[in-house]
Amino acid sequence: MGLNIYLNFNGTSEEAMNFYKDATNGSIETLMRFSDTQMPASEAMKNKVMHGIMHIHGQKVMFSDGGEEHPVHVGNNFSMALDFNNEEDMTREYNALAAGGVVTMPLQDTFWGAKFGMCTDKFGVNWMFNFDKPQA
Repeated sequence: MGLNIYLNFNGTSEEAMNFYKDATNGSIETLMRFSDTQMPASEAMKNKVMHGIMHIHGQKVMFSDGGEEHPVHVGNNFSMALDFNNEEDMTREYNALAAGGVVTMPLQDTFWGAKFGMCTDKFGVNWMFNFDKPQA
């Protein structure tokens, strides 16, 4: 299991990733654009970052451009992203953190081969839950 910070931007994720890479001597592992996925995207969003991963001082930091239907504001520009080794632990923690909060995406199977969901807890903190399913 793991805990990562997930930063959201209004179209400047790639610029931010390069800035943080240079400033911290970090490394970019993944840069997936909306056009690389099965998700529908407007022309304006196609070259924006759907999901990025970089390593800073041995820690994984993830990035995304919020998208037109999810504008980013200071306060909602980050999430605590949990990676799980099994679905049962993920479901238990998802249900506990969502209690009294808001489910923003129910736990569901994804096109990237994981079970994933999101919620905002009763204190206003955004959480992401991911379990990478074993490959067949």
